[in-house]
Amino acid sequence: MILTVNGGSSSIKFALYQTGNPLVKIMSGQVTRIGLPGAELVCNQNEEQQTLPIKATDYLSAIDHLMKWLDLKVDPKKIKAIGHRVVHGMQHTAPTLITPGLLADLKEIIPYDPDHLPNEIKLIEAFQKRHPKTRQYACFDTFFHQDMPTVAKLLPIPRRFGKHGIHKYGFHGISCQYLMNELEKIAGKKAALGRVIIAHLGNGASLTAVYKGKSTDTSMGFTPAGGLPMSSRSGDLDPGVAWIMIKKEKLTPNQFNQLINHESGLLGISGTSGDMGDLLQQEDNDTKAADAVNHFCYQLKKWIGAYSAVLGGLDTLIFSGGIGENAPIIRSRICDNLDLLGGNSGRLDQAIP
Repeated sequence: MILTVNGGSSSIKFALYQTGNPLVKIMSGQVTRIGLPGAELVCNQNEEQQTLPIKATDYLSAIDHLMKWLDLKVDPKKIKAIGHRVVHGMQHTAPTLITPGLLADLKEIIPYDPDHLPNEIKLIEAFQKRHPKTRQYACFDTFFHQDMPTVAKLLPIPRRFGKHGIHKYGFHGISCQYLMNELEKIAGKKAALGRVIIAHLGNGASLTAVYKGKSTDTSMGFTPAGGLPMSSRSGDLDPGVAWIMIKKEKLTPNQFNQLINHESGLLGISGTSGDMGDLLQQEDNDTKAADAVNHFCYQLKKWIGAYSAVLGGLDTLIFSGGIGENAPIIRSRICDNLDLLGGNSGRLDQAIP
């Protein structure tokens, strides 16, 4: 069996597969609301869902709950490998066996991704301690984008910063690869080799232009905070705005990182919530909530237009992520008036489950 683990900032998703060709999913689930009231461990198996209230006051306690629960459900000796989604690996992009050297490298680059790497490393080390003989692998979100053309990877800053590894990496790559595989299954190879835009819309949001199955450009850049406005991340920001924000409030680097990643985006505009479901409920009676929703849809429409120009047209638009899959009104607003790209907005408004 193979266990896959995806450590987010306030959740841990997991799935267990029986080895074979193809792999067969045995169970999947997640630990939700880590560090918040109402934390739960949810598991789906044999078309049944089991929900277990847990006390997950921090990430380590959530990991402990998950591992104890897995030990009750599955003989640990049957798990032959564990695969971890790792958001950022800098020079590490290809899926690789986790070694002490790799772990040391990941710890070294935590300042480049302080919102994901610490928890991902905690997960890896916890499973190492509990299952020391089980091989663990890191699958990096940046892998799908590694062959982007140089013109898309470059950032308009002095070349000397390249020695620090500063260029566009792109993220949500594991999701993109999965969606391209599913597109080929559903629509055929011709569609998968065509001009495709993937809109991964969740708490983190990104747009990726794909041609002939390869990433051509993507909205997230050097870190996952770049690109589109997100739940609590600003997305792309005028450097002059950043400069004034830092000066006016005398922000330290850590405070600025907190502001950009956890207090901005939809939350910053609305002043109440970064959750799209909340904002849709509030928009009729709250102009700031309506502003946040409209800004999100407007920016998505602009990026889709830009990436359609890069691709020389658009054959397929894929929506994914919590918003992309579950908010048809958002898909509809984004697709409104996109007829000029070919086809019609109804046809463009499709999602791969």
